[in-house]
Formats: sequence, structure tokens, C-alpha cells
Amino acid sequence: MKSFFAALMAVALLLSGCAHSSPVSSDASDTPSAESTSIASEPAAAREPESSPEPPPEPEPDNRWQFDAPENHGMDPALLEQMHIALTGAPVYTVLTAKDGVIVDEFYQEGDNEDSAYAFHSASKSVTSALFGIAMEEGYIGSVDDLLSDYLPQVLELEDEGKQQITLRHLLTHTSGLEWYEWGGSYSNWGEFRSAENWVDYILGRRLVYAPGTVFNYSTGNTHLLAAVLERVTGKGLADYAREKLFDPMGMESVIWGTDPQGIADGGNGLIMSARDAAKFGQLFLDGGIWNGQQLVPADWATESTTVKNNGAGDGTGAYGYQWWIRSFGNTDTYYAFGAWGQYIFVVPSLNLVTVIASPGPQSSYASRDYFTRYVLPACQGYSST
Repeated sequence: MKSFFAALMAVALLLSGCAHSSPVSSDASDTPSAESTSIASEPAAAREPESSPEPPPEPEPDNRWQFDAPENHGMDPALLEQMHIALTGAPVYTVLTAKDGVIVDEFYQEGDNEDSAYAFHSASKSVTSALFGIAMEEGYIGSVDDLLSDYLPQVLELEDEGKQQITLRHLLTHTSGLEWYEWGGSYSNWGEFRSAENWVDYILGRRLVYAPGTVFNYSTGNTHLLAAVLERVTGKGLADYAREKLFDPMGMESVIWGTDPQGIADGGNGLIMSARDAAKFGQLFLDGGIWNGQQLVPADWATESTTVKNNGAGDGTGAYGYQWWIRSFGNTDTYYAFGAWGQYIFVVPSLNLVTVIASPGPQSSYASRDYFTRYVLPACQGYSST
């Protein structure tokens, strides 16, 4: 019996020892497996910073013209309607007027419209002048009184001391002294100029007939030399420079600029554009060189270039600034870009007015001006012909 209880106690002790032995799973928790070791030994991946949202793009400036009735801007619509009747069938493509920064009147001959583009001929000179002012502001040109030879070294090769005294101011004011017959009289060297193999060489090869700075003699040759200077100093074609500085910021999408045989922009004659784009250029100067809040043309140049520098040709066209004509009509002071056969961009600061006229040729360059003086100006409150 004792042996039975002894055996029973031995079995109980054996079962008790088995119940307190550590399970395998507890060993595994103290000694990580190969898989868990690999994961634990890798550094935590760097957290990518959350990218801030892209700011919304700046809204594109609205370069489109706004429109309003002329009577809302102090203009007589009946007189403008009389002008439309007079214009119908006349040798004028278009007359467009902007007042207070909006288009208030727009006439086109049948077959033309706001997308039609016209050759503005010598009105191109005023655009070249604007680009000159921009280039000077940007440091490409030192002063209007710099010698031409500083920018076109071929002048020095001419071994003509008189020509070596020509300055950029002389070109801007048509007082270079170089022989030129652009208008009037029985002879013009225009055809020779346009058919020359190298326009710059042709211009510089003209005789010096006046001391530089002494006599006004209108010459597209002078302006073409300015275009050559601008292309040389900027390293860009003038049309490309103009697109960057003026045409693109103003939404002037219609502009085409012709070139000479060497690819230099025809700075004195070659612009083609719509009447609405031409009016934008006039509005730019009316607003002191500002377009959509951006100073595109330096304010001092917008003023200086449209201020009288000499008395011009003395033929009623007006006085002259830096490639702008300046004169009074009645009681209003006006400056304007002017091209052969009746191309005009009139700017009238006192009336806050811009008028564009484009005409076919050949015809008198002054004929289309009558529509401005007989209808547009008299339609404005505050204008007097005396």
C-alpha cells in the first residue's frame, strides 16, 4: 500500500514539473528570429516632406480693347456718323478712335475689319524710337549724345571726320547732315536706297552736306541706322526685341516687321499691323509708357521723345522730337506717328484721345488727316478750332 502511494506521489511530482516548464514561444520572444532581426536593423525610411501646393498662376493680363459709346466720353456720335458717311468709298482703310482708354468709334471700308493689317510706313519710326528708349534704360546705350561710330565701327573706316561727329541724337532728330531726298522736289533717292545690296553701307556712303546737328533733313536712312545700332547692342533682331519688350506684353499679335537684305529690321518704314494694335501703341504713350500697370517704355523717354527738338521741315507737318511729329490743331497739342500716303497714330493728351488712320497709296499723305481735324477733334467736348 505504501509502495502504491509512493508511486502515485512520484507521478504527481513529474506532472507538476512539466506544467512549470517554459514554452518555446517565450524563448522566441527573447531571441528574435532572422526575419524579425532584419526588419529591426533597417533604419526607418525618411519621411518625404509634404509638398506645399503650387500657387495659382497669375491671371493673364487682359490686353483686349474695351468698347463704349462715344457720348459716354464726351464725343458727339452724330458728327462721327457724318464722318462714316464721308469715309464710305473714300481712299481710307480705317479710322479708329479711343477715348479715355476705350474704343468709342471704329470705321472700316467694306472688306476690311479689326483683323486687317496695314503698312504704316514711316509711322514705324516712332516704334523704333520707343525701343531706343528701352535699350538706353537697360544700359545697352549710354546716351543720345554718344557717337554713332561707338556702335557702328564701320563709320571710322570711312575716314571722314565729319561723319565721325554724327551722334545718336542727330539720327533721332534727322539732323545727321547726310545727303537724302525722301520727299519734295523732282528727285528722290528712295529707289536707290531700297534696291541697294547693303542698306547701311548705302546710307553711310551718302555725302555729308551739312554739319551734323545743324539742319533738319527727313531721312528714313537715319532711322535705319538706329535700327542697326539697336540690333548690334542687344544682340537680337529688332522685331524679336520689340516682341519681348512691347508687342507680347501688349498683346499686339498682328505685327510684322520687314527687313533689309542683311536681315536688319526696316526700322524707318517696315511695320505692318492692325489699327487696334496701332492704337495700343498710341495709348501706351498717352499713359506715359505704362500698359496694364507695367512700365514698358521709360516714363522720361515717353515725355522726352515727344517734346520738340527742332522745327521739322517747316511745311505744316509739325515740329519734331525723337522720331515723333508734334503740332497743335486748334487749341489742342498733339503728337503723332506719321507714314507716307496717310498713316497716322495721333495722341492728344488734353483730350485723352488716340486716333489711328490707315490709308492706301499712292496719294497725298495729308488727305486722310482731314478726317481727324474735321470730324474727330470737333466731336470732342473741349475742342476748339481756334
